[in-house]
Amino acid sequence: MNRTEHEAEGILSTFAETALLIVPRFSGQSDHDCSAALAELKSLTDTMGLAVQDGIVALVREPKSRYLFGSGKAREIAELADDLEVDCIIFDEDLSPSQQRNWEALTRRCVIDRHEVILDIFATRASTREAVLQVGLARMEYSLPRLTRAWTHLSRQRGGRRGTRGEGETQLEVDRRIVLRKIARMKEELVQVRRNRTTMRKQRESVPVPTAAIVGYTNAGKSSLLHKLTGADLLIEDKLFATLDPTTRRIKLEGGNELLLTDTVGFIRKLPHDLVDAFKSTLEETVLADFLLHILDASNPEVEDHMNVTRQVLQEIGAGEKPVLTCFNKIDVCDEMTRDHLMLQYPGAVFFSVHTGEGLEKLPLALEEMLYSGLEVDRFLIPPDRHDLVALVHRNGKVRREEYSEAGILMVAMVPAKVRGLLKEYRAGKDQNVRI
Repeated sequence: MNRTEHEAEGILSTFAETALLIVPRFSGQSDHDCSAALAELKSLTDTMGLAVQDGIVALVREPKSRYLFGSGKAREIAELADDLEVDCIIFDEDLSPSQQRNWEALTRRCVIDRHEVILDIFATRASTREAVLQVGLARMEYSLPRLTRAWTHLSRQRGGRRGTRGEGETQLEVDRRIVLRKIARMKEELVQVRRNRTTMRKQRESVPVPTAAIVGYTNAGKSSLLHKLTGADLLIEDKLFATLDPTTRRIKLEGGNELLLTDTVGFIRKLPHDLVDAFKSTLEETVLADFLLHILDASNPEVEDHMNVTRQVLQEIGAGEKPVLTCFNKIDVCDEMTRDHLMLQYPGAVFFSVHTGEGLEKLPLALEEMLYSGLEVDRFLIPPDRHDLVALVHRNGKVRREEYSEAGILMVAMVPAKVRGLLKEYRAGKDQNVRI
C-alpha cells in the first residue's frame, strides 16, 4: 500500500515513530496560550502513538505563503529536525497543501499539521459503521488536494488502446478519480446510515422520555460518568477522543422520573470544521437534547479555557442556547485552592469524582431540577379510562395536584415538552377552578 492509500485510510502513524512539534506564535498570543497549545499538541501526538523528541514555539512575524514562516526560520527548524533525527514534523497550525509539499522537500521528512493528527486519531478510534464512514470521508476530502505529495516521483502515463492512445492520464489523475469515486460512495452510504439514525431517534422521541447530552472537552470523564450512572459498557481510556460513537442509556432519577443520557464526541481547541460537519448527525444528539451536562476536568489547569472552547463549539453547532448543568469532575485529584476557587466562581455547578464517587450523590437531584427548570404548571383533564396517561404524567412529571370527578382526572403538573405535546388535547382551561 502506497503513502496516498495510507493517508486516505488514516494509518499515517505507521510510517513514523518520533516527532518534532512546532507551535507557531502569532502576534497577540501570550506565553500561556502557546504553552497550553504545545501541551495539547503533545497529548494529541502521544495519543497518535508517536514519541515526541522536542517541541518548540516559533514566532511568525508575518505569515508567508511558502513555509508559513520566513525562509530563515524554516531552515532553523529543518536543522533542528536533522539534529534530533526525527521521522516527522508536526505543526499546530493548518498548512496548505503547497506548504506541506515545500516543508517535505526542505526537510526530507514527513510533515503534517494539527488537522491531520486529529484525523488520524479519529480514524483509529472509529468503531461503528457511521463513525468509520464519517472519518473516512473527512480524511478523503482532506487528502484529495494533497495527492501530489505521494506521486511527485512518478511521470509515467497510461494511454488508451493502440491507435487511439493520446497523451493519456497521469498516475495523479488516476488516483484523483479513485479518491473521488470513494468519496461519492461514502457519501451515499452515509445518507443511508443517517436515515437509520434518524429512524432510531424518532423511535426514542415517540417514547416521551426527556433527553440530556453529555458534552465537554475530550478526556474530561464523559464516558466514565455515563458508565457510572448507567452501567453502560463503554471504552474508557485516559486518552484524547477515547470514544467517538454516541451511546444513549436510560437512567432513573430520585423522584422516579426517567432520563435518556447520551455520551457525545469530545471537543477540542480548533476542532477541524470538516470533522464538525462529518459528525453533524452525531452532534445532532446534542442539538436535540432537552438540556446538556457540561463535564469539566477540575484538575486541569486549562479548565476555564476548556469551558470556553466547549461553549464555542456548542454555539457553532446550534446548541449554544440549550439549558446547561455544569459539572466539575476529578475533584479527588484537584488541589484544594483550585477547588475552592471553582466552587466560588460557579455556585450552581455540581462537583464530584467519578473515580471515587465523592459528591456523585448530588448529581441525580441536580438532573431532576434541570428537568423542571423553566417549566410552567399545566392542567390536564384526563379521561377516566386513560390511566396510562395518568401514569405517564407521574412517571415523567412533577404532580402538584390530582382530583377525580365524573368528567375525568384533573392533574396539575409540570411535565417536559415531549409529554406536554402528547397531552395537548387534554389540556384543561382556567375555568376548571383548580388551586395550585
